[in-house]
Amino acid sequence: MDPLPPLRFAPIFKPALWGGDRLRAMFGAPPSPDPVGEVWVLSDCGDSPSVVRDGPLAGTTLRELMVRMPDRLLGRVKPPHGRFPLLIKFLHATRPLSVQVHPTDAQARHLEGPTAVGKTEAWFILEADEGARVYAGLPPAATEDTLRRAILRDAVEDVLFAHAPHPGDCYFLPAGTVHAIGGGLVLFEVQQTSDLTYRLYDWGRTDPKTGKPRELHLEKGLTCVDYGQGPCRPARPTVEGRGRAKLSPLAECRYFALGKWDTARPFAAGAAGECRVLAGIDGRAVLRHRGAEYPLGPGDVWLLPAATGPVDVIPDGPTIILECGIPL
Repeated sequence: MDPLPPLRFAPIFKPALWGGDRLRAMFGAPPSPDPVGEVWVLSDCGDSPSVVRDGPLAGTTLRELMVRMPDRLLGRVKPPHGRFPLLIKFLHATRPLSVQVHPTDAQARHLEGPTAVGKTEAWFILEADEGARVYAGLPPAATEDTLRRAILRDAVEDVLFAHAPHPGDCYFLPAGTVHAIGGGLVLFEVQQTSDLTYRLYDWGRTDPKTGKPRELHLEKGLTCVDYGQGPCRPARPTVEGRGRAKLSPLAECRYFALGKWDTARPFAAGAAGECRVLAGIDGRAVLRHRGAEYPLGPGDVWLLPAATGPVDVIPDGPTIILECGIPL
């Protein structure tokens, strides 16, 4: 059986009132009056499966591939409920998102049923306007009572841990972390394949379509908060020095391992028998695999199935590429 080639999927544009126009430009899409908040680039989530964009499998969905050849995609990884275990996206926020929390797997099953999955995620900051903020975590003294009272008094910002983000920062957000993305940010996100979110606070906004506030999930959300976690501080790996190109670790957990290549030197990415994902962040490169070349620029995301094995990455000058793996 021939090895699978690297797979690239068509972007799925997700409109949002808090979004903007930077993602359409990043992905070469024509302008639109409707703001885009997210672009899903690798998804086996709900009714938004990614579709292979080119190559011999063009037109095939990731859902179909997971049904037909899960072992060739994931190797020895056995995902929950047969879904590809990661959802990968880019976000652009011109206004703050709601203050929210995601449950653990166990909490999700308890609150939503046996097939529900929790949500641990990581953000890599691509662009940050002056004055932009990331809210991630609570002060050490926070309790359910102090958080509840702050929400009811419209003073939730007083108990959120605020960061001034910079491009290259990575925030790891385990399930149970109270968080919000502020306005003026473009970021890359990797997360569990789950769209389960509990809104705790929405900054007093109303939905312009209904004239009413969006639904909150205060009681469920408060039971999912990890009050002992404290603030989530960003990882800021240093730029590679002399010598071989090295993968700098950014975030690692039972669901994914995220690292960064920041180099102008050729390197090998991926591993035999393991599924990896490469995401172009800055600069341009080509992937070489079995005599074929695949372009990798900003916004390009390539799935390297377990049956593909490693690829050679040849940068065209300084390049930043994220590599995401799925632990066994």
